[in-house]
Amino acid sequence: MSTTIKDLLVILISSSLISNVVLSQFLGLCPFLGVSKKTDTAAGMGMALIFVITISSLVAGLIYQYILVPLHIEYLQTIVFILVIAALVQFVEMFLKKFIPSLYQALGIYLPLITTNCAVLGVALTNVTKQYGILNSVVNGFATAVGFTISIIILAGLREKMEYNDVPESFKGMPIVLVTAGLMAIAFCGFSGLL
Repeated sequence: MSTTIKDLLVILISSSLISNVVLSQFLGLCPFLGVSKKTDTAAGMGMALIFVITISSLVAGLIYQYILVPLHIEYLQTIVFILVIAALVQFVEMFLKKFIPSLYQALGIYLPLITTNCAVLGVALTNVTKQYGILNSVVNGFATAVGFTISIIILAGLREKMEYNDVPESFKGMPIVLVTAGLMAIAFCGFSGLL
């Protein structure tokens, strides 16, 4: 099955905006809500997630297509995908600890939680479910991570602005963040008419 540029653009727009992993599929909410207090840390988490999801989509796709399918052990896909994701997260964690310690400290517990982030595993399983080839899988993974990054940076920017607003006492903290995320999800529904 040949892939055209049009197919890749549809996957890119669909995965990043229309079917946004956080705002329409509600995957990856833990880091979305936990790391979105400052735009710097939100951008750092987004970049780490872009790397992990894109590379894990490539590696998981290769392992699935060239090892699991020929050996007829597709039922091991979830375990294999989790191992691939865990290894990549360890690599990112070691890299950040060595070269960008401030970002490593800012991300805190949320960095190792990328391993259990359902968005990362969800992308790998979506690639298999939709029977994407290697290139389509990588584009889908990249686009999904970009969509996550867009969402978390927007929420972080809004949260920074809300610090200076007069919010009713009962809405302070997480309630106003959840209301804001809900409004963002409604806004992202407007992208559904693109394709």
